[in-house]
Amino acid sequence: MTTESKSAPVPRLAYTMEEAAQSLGISYMSVHRLCKRGLIKASKALRHKMIPAAELERFLKETSK
Repeated sequence: MTTESKSAPVPRLAYTMEEAAQSLGISYMSVHRLCKRGLIKASKALRHKMIPAAELERFLKETSK
């Protein structure tokens, strides 16, 4: 008999560029352009760029003023 552990999902700390685009409701190319312009900063530590959740929140706060 096995017991299943029902744990809460782990909150995401970072998103791929595609996930960030979906989360913001914009296209992948728009996220790519925002990164290129320096408006969104992506981590380059991995093979694929990852955008921290805090960075998306910062971007939204600064651009909604």
